[in-house]
Amino acid sequence: MATGTPHGAGLRSITRYQWLVLIGTTLGWGLEGYDASLYALIVGPAVTELLGPAATPTAIGVHAGLAISLFLAGWAIGAIIFGTLADYHGRVRVLSVCILLYAVCTAATALVQEYWQLATLRFLAGLGSGVEVPVGAALIAETWSGRYRGKAISVMMSGFAAGFFLASLTYGLLGGYGWRVTIAAAILPAFVGIFVRRVLHEPQAMVEIAERRKARKAAGIRTAEDRFVLARVLTPPLLSRTIVCSMIFTGVLLAFWSVTTWTPDIIRGVLAREGVTGTDAVGRVALATALLNLGGVAGYASWGFIADWIGRRGAFLVSFLCSAIGLGVLYPFEHSYTTYLWLLPLVGFGVLGVLAGPSVYFPELFGPAVRATAIAVTNSAGRFLTVPGPLVAGTIATVHFGGNTGLAVVAVSSATVIAFIGVLLSPESRGRFLYEEEAGAPSPEPARGSAPGLVPPAGTT
Repeated sequence: MATGTPHGAGLRSITRYQWLVLIGTTLGWGLEGYDASLYALIVGPAVTELLGPAATPTAIGVHAGLAISLFLAGWAIGAIIFGTLADYHGRVRVLSVCILLYAVCTAATALVQEYWQLATLRFLAGLGSGVEVPVGAALIAETWSGRYRGKAISVMMSGFAAGFFLASLTYGLLGGYGWRVTIAAAILPAFVGIFVRRVLHEPQAMVEIAERRKARKAAGIRTAEDRFVLARVLTPPLLSRTIVCSMIFTGVLLAFWSVTTWTPDIIRGVLAREGVTGTDAVGRVALATALLNLGGVAGYASWGFIADWIGRRGAFLVSFLCSAIGLGVLYPFEHSYTTYLWLLPLVGFGVLGVLAGPSVYFPELFGPAVRATAIAVTNSAGRFLTVPGPLVAGTIATVHFGGNTGLAVVAVSSATVIAFIGVLLSPESRGRFLYEEEAGAPSPEPARGSAPGLVPPAGTT
């Protein structure tokens, strides 16, 4: 096997294929963030219209939260189904199909006439969107060297917050034309799905794994590596690692969905107290959401650099600290719109940015034959547990906090302590593939040759 890329070559050592993988995965994940944010911006007006003029604020909040929870359920189920398929049938094929699925189903929301139609489309969109992170992170882990891998995945993850920023701009431009025109713009990611399918090819590591599986099958040989990948992830020796990773993702996801789902409505409430309502509030809501996501872009993009500097566990702790300060100072109290503009970037840096962590860290714990499934399962464990999050936030606000959604968001987000415990129980990797070290194999740099930049599987099947 060829040696790794010389460190002295710097960015010039990064191959065209590596850049294409980064562009494709970043666009796919970024435009998923775009679709999700665009929906969060229009869900209030959409549910209000679909339920009719007799709907109470409580009913609107519960139905809006239910639709988002159905999306999360689809997100979790789709990740496991399509993540497992990606370990058998390839990253690129599965990724392109799923991008098309979530783009079409989100844009089709513009045509619904009944609430149940909206809820059904959100579930279907969730099925397609769930696989972007597991497959995208696996693709980069299998194409980028340890020197740049964490940074590349951080760039990919920053696309999600950048997508939120783009959605805020779209809402500012189209929001005045109504929610149906706005959500129709969610078709944009479909073009990325076409790009992924036409331009990217399977990583060499996956090609070799598929060939070895085929050879063993032809020879009538069955080994432990031929067990169903989902069973391998959920049984020893990988089970303990799966549990710890699931704890981390669950904690950060609870905070993420509560903040991103309810911040636009919180801002609308702040503006209403200041006498700004209706279409006059659209631009200001878009600005506040953009600042939240601008902080998220910085958090996502810097996470890999921070993790390379102080370690994966240290980077998680930095994110948790920023989240605690931002949420604790801003959301429980009545502040002016200007105060929100100042502090929302800090909230975004912590709450959104920390989601880069699992995508940087988890691929270093699992081999390529089970990687997409493992990331999908650990993410989906968190997703299943966070399905009630948006619904519970609205219910808690109404029942326990006198309608104060900000206090409810803080209460739900306090579950970040689960992630904190998971981090304390996890090993430090610092860019190394720990599964290789535990197997007694060296952690290789990407090879240069017929498939430049591709990480060899080091005997993992």
